[in-house]
Formats: sequence, structure tokens, C-alpha cells
Amino acid sequence: MTFNLTMTGSDLLLLLPEIFLTFWLCVVLIADFALPKLPKEQLAYLSIGGLVVTLGCLIWFDSAGISGTLFNRMFVVDRMALFFKTFVVGATVLVILASIDYVQRFRFFKGEYYFLILMSALGMMFMASANDLLSVFITLEFSTFGFYVLVAYLRDDMASNEAGLKFFILGVFAAGLLAYGISLVYGETGKLVFADMTDASTTPGLAIGFLLIFAALGFKIGAVPFHAWIPDTYHGAPTPVTAFLSIAPKGAAFAILIRTFYVALATFKPTWVLLLVGVSILSMTYGNIVAIAQRNIKRLLAYSGIAQIGNVLIGLAAGTKMGSDAILFYLLTYLFANLGAFAVVIAVGTLIGSDEIEDYNGLNRRSPFLAFAMLIFLLSLAGVPPLAGFIGKLYIFVAAIQEGLYTLILVGLANIVISMYYYLVVVKKMYINEPIDPSPLVVSGPMKAVVYVGLAGTLILGIYPQPFIDWVVAATLMFSHLAGPSASATPPLLPFGG
Repeated sequence: MTFNLTMTGSDLLLLLPEIFLTFWLCVVLIADFALPKLPKEQLAYLSIGGLVVTLGCLIWFDSAGISGTLFNRMFVVDRMALFFKTFVVGATVLVILASIDYVQRFRFFKGEYYFLILMSALGMMFMASANDLLSVFITLEFSTFGFYVLVAYLRDDMASNEAGLKFFILGVFAAGLLAYGISLVYGETGKLVFADMTDASTTPGLAIGFLLIFAALGFKIGAVPFHAWIPDTYHGAPTPVTAFLSIAPKGAAFAILIRTFYVALATFKPTWVLLLVGVSILSMTYGNIVAIAQRNIKRLLAYSGIAQIGNVLIGLAAGTKMGSDAILFYLLTYLFANLGAFAVVIAVGTLIGSDEIEDYNGLNRRSPFLAFAMLIFLLSLAGVPPLAGFIGKLYIFVAAIQEGLYTLILVGLANIVISMYYYLVVVKKMYINEPIDPSPLVVSGPMKAVVYVGLAGTLILGIYPQPFIDWVVAATLMFSHLAGPSASATPPLLPFGG
């Protein structure tokens, strides 16, 4: 196999967002060392400024229809890649804003924190454009390097050290599975680019190879039974890092999963649908049931996240254009609700020094703003109308109904009822129980901004979702040929395209 690595000006244009962000994270690192008296929160705003420019570049690419491939089609820029890059950059901006107060508690390495966040975001942007198995491995590991450090960032905290060690061991194990799976697939097909594998014949080696690849990506998204790292990592890591882990890597991993199943394995759909249905049911059921027993809010959101990934896998199991649209839209709703919930957790944890659910007693009396925001976010995660989570779940279910996945729908509906229980337990403690300490909680400006953005996204996507639906429908036009036999007409329940 030969690789043509020569690049022209137009090729460099396709890499402009990544090139700029690479330059900017170097600027942030140099500023930290060269200006030791610079307040570290200024590095946060410097990082956000670079991310905003990157976001503007991505929006320009999308509106101008800029697309293409590089490196023998290993790197692709299309509307779906641009969607996930925008998703990652937007999440990174919110996480950095939510980190400003928290980072002030660090006694060391405050500036490097923002550099590592940017480096991880850059890796996830490359993941969104990965179009072959080799670039999948490289970009996935690149994005994970920063998290290995970030999870264990509180070096004097035993829980953070334990979380970092577990995350590293399981991450290396997943990388080994991915490398071995890629070697098997390449050995059977002689191909690396997803689109070149569509005519491959089924062999035991190919099946095992793709199962190993799915296991490695299952670790990245936290699906059962590849979820073992999530509870302890979420609990021990710095809370802003937990918030980042809960959404951005999962979005980037789904960009790869969609290309893997919808392109490379499109002809094998009858086989892999059963796999995805099983993993989806396990993730939803296990995550929701175990969440009931949690006493720590970060662990509760960890198991809630496992269940939410089970919901997203319903769309992947549908295997249609509408299924891919539903995945993208659901991830948008999850971005605002989940990051908003974690913003409240960061604010409360920073102010009172605890993440135990019991300490949320009487939160409405101490901070009506945080209590109301948490109420909205939890109800959206549960799928209560008219919030974003309701539209997201409905979109996912309609895509599955069109493919006859009725068992999956019934399990999903049952799990919505289960999730309502533990979400409402938190709501009860905030609004009914008496506070242990009645003193008011004062929320900083950056944290208020994150919560307001989360509230706006959760409400707008629920009340007026059409512009966002149009966006995700346009982002997956390359899958129009995958429309199921019953998807010829738009369902009367919803104004969904695709």
C-alpha cells in the first residue's frame, strides 16, 4: 500500500480548523510559561477565544459546503465530520468556562490544565474526520493521551489517582483490542478505508476483527459490558474533567461508529443489528437500575450516562438515514442537558465541598437558580416534554419503529420509567427536604453562563427543534440510500426529515 502525502493549498484549507487549534494550544502553553504572573483564568479566556475562532471556521466550512479528502481518503471533511467537530468544540468551550472556579482550587499545574483540554479536543476533531482504520487508531489514542493526565490531575487525592490508574489500564487494554482488531480486518480484506470494505465477504477473521474494534469503541462510549471504567473515573476525576468525558469523547466515537456500521459494514446489517440491540438493552437496563442505588451525584450521572448511551445505540441499531439523524440530534440534546447538570454539580461541589446527594437537601432554599436548572436538566435527561430530551427520545424511537425494533422500544420505554425514579429522588431532596446548612450559595459569572447556555439549549431544542433537525438531516445526506422500506414518508408525529 502506498500513501500520497503531498499537499496543495486546497488540501491545507481542509485542515484549517485543526491547524489553527494546534497553533493556539501552543500559544496557550507558551503564554503559561513565558508569563508566569498572568492570572490563570486569563488562560481560560485565551483558550476560549481560540475555540470560538475555530468554531467560526467550522461554521464557515459548513455554510460554504467545503468538503474533500486527504491522505488517500484517510481524512475526510464532509458535513457529518463538521457537525461532530462543532459538537466537540462547543462542548470544550462550555467545559473550560465551567472549569475556571474549580481550577483556582488547584495548588499546581493550573495552566497546563487548559492546554490538555485543548489537546484532547484537537484529537477528537481528528476523530470526527477519521475515514479509515489506521486513522481511527491514531486519532483515538491521541485524544485519550490528554485524558490520562486530566483524570489523575488531583495528585494529592487518592480517588483521583485511583481513577487515573483504572482509566489508563482499561484504556491501554482497549487500545490493544483496537490494534488487534484492525490487524485482523486488514489481513482479511487488504483494505483500511471504510468505503473499500463494502464488498468484503464474511469470514471468521473479519467478524472477530470488527467485534474487537466495536469493543474498543464501546469502551470509548461507555456501553455495557465495556463500561467498567466509568463509575470510578467519573467519581475520582476533577468534576469538569468528568463533564468533558461524559459527552465530547462519546460524540467523537459515534462519528467513527456511524462510519463503521453504515459504510464499512452496510452489507452486513442483518448480523450487526442483533449485536447493537443486545448492547443497547444491556446498557439502558443496567445503567438505570444501578443508578437507583447511588448516593454520590457524580456516580449517579455516570450510570445515567451509560443508560443514555443505550438510547443512542437504538438509533445506530436502526441502520437507516433516519437512525443516523436521530443519533446526531439526541447527542445535541444530551450535550446541553448533561453538561448543564454537571455545571450545577461543579458549582455546588465547589461551594460546599461535597458531591453527595444528601448535600443537595434544600438546595432550592440556598440557590433557587441552581435548583431550577438541575430540575430542568434532569427532566430533560428523563425525556419529559416539552424539553429537548423528549424530542430526542421520540426521534430515536420513531427511527426504530420504522425498522420494526419493537422489543427495543418497549425496553426503552420501561427504562424511561425507571430513570424517572432516581432523577425525581434528587428533585425531592432539592425542593422538599430541609437544608443542612441554610446559607445561600453565590454562583460565579462563568458558571452562570454555562448553566444559562444549557437551559437555553434544553428548552429551545424541545420547543422549536426544526432548525436543528434540518441541520442533522443535512449532515447525514450521504446515508440517504439507507432509508428503510417504511421510511418513504415522513412520520405524521414529527416534522422530521430524512
